[in-house]
Amino acid sequence: MMHDAPLTDPFARRLSYLRLSVTDLCNYRCSYCLPNGYQGKAKADELSLPEIHTLVEAFARSGTRKIRLTGGEATLRRDLPDIIAACRARPEIRSIALTTNAHRLGKHFAQYRAAGLDKINVSLDSFRADVFRRITGKNECDTILHDVEQILDSGFYQIKINTLLLREHAEQTFADALEYVRRRPLTLRFIELMQTGDNHALFAAQHLSAGSLEQRLLREGWQLLPRDADAGPAREYRHRDFAGGIGFIAPYSQDFCKNCNRLRVSAQGKMHLCLFGGVAYDLRPHLHNGDADALMAQLREWVAHKPEHHFLHNKNFGLIRDLSMIGG
Repeated sequence: MMHDAPLTDPFARRLSYLRLSVTDLCNYRCSYCLPNGYQGKAKADELSLPEIHTLVEAFARSGTRKIRLTGGEATLRRDLPDIIAACRARPEIRSIALTTNAHRLGKHFAQYRAAGLDKINVSLDSFRADVFRRITGKNECDTILHDVEQILDSGFYQIKINTLLLREHAEQTFADALEYVRRRPLTLRFIELMQTGDNHALFAAQHLSAGSLEQRLLREGWQLLPRDADAGPAREYRHRDFAGGIGFIAPYSQDFCKNCNRLRVSAQGKMHLCLFGGVAYDLRPHLHNGDADALMAQLREWVAHKPEHHFLHNKNFGLIRDLSMIGG
């Protein structure tokens, strides 16, 4: 058996965080991602459960300590509890998280939790039903808020809400977010709109930098928290008068990539060294053969090509057509 040393890129960044997309399929029609909805059915070549077992083993033995399951919409895979359990079976994995639009969360949360899920990120782009419907094409805002409340009431507090920062709704949503976290022990994170291959007009009209909102928080006494070693890129703030926190994911900010610790794998087994990279590396041959050792050796070769930063400022968004491709 080969030496299981942590994956490290050329810039001495330890790659301890894997974002694994388990499906491209999504049931929403978000204006910023799939405004016409997902076309067709789930692809037949999604990673199988045995392939996911091999993938998780290889990454866990290579230093991965956190796995986030994404989509598309990950809960559309009926075997999601088995996928969570496959991650939990590796003792090296300290944290298993799920990003979801939460349309099935109330029904299936107990099953996901029993399989080993530690954390949930819920995508909720407005607290107002009419705005939510315009953004997502769904009339489920109140149901999602109810289900989140029920989960909090059960004593599970490892919840984050992800809200896309859109210029049109920013003032209203920011005020609603502050009121929401005042009495709820969770973090709401604003995510800057990112440019992809098919959203040029939307980006020009709706992109808003998170910097001005962060400055408002600082003026009102909020304090920036230290970042955990295996955490994602969010900057998170707390205030003594609020039960919850506010965070920002701002990919256009200075030094956003400085502490990047992430690798991404698509639902078809392609590894992306950067969300906006121009190359996707095919893991499938090793996964098909169930050969974790060979995959580990290959990973070490490929991470030597991880770039220091993305090139979004140059309007270079690589292979990404829309964010449902590899879960953002």
